[in-house]
Amino acid sequence: MATKHILKALGEEIRHRRKPLGVSQEALAHGAGLHRNVIGRLERGTYNPTVITLLSIVAEFDISLSELVSSAERRMR
Repeated sequence: MATKHILKALGEEIRHRRKPLGVSQEALAHGAGLHRNVIGRLERGTYNPTVITLLSIVAEFDISLSELVSSAERRMR
């Protein structure tokens, strides 16, 4: 199913952006106002986030939602 591939790519992109910053899943979750389990599930591709959740995360990375989604789409190719 395409949804699983999209979620996996999105999670990989979030991890790819978080790790070089030296930010833990817990710290990212705290900054974004989310539970730490949400970030773990997102990065594993097992959580289908809302737009609000993604906006909270991209704010922590100081990027746009479209940038995150575009990068995730490139990972799928």
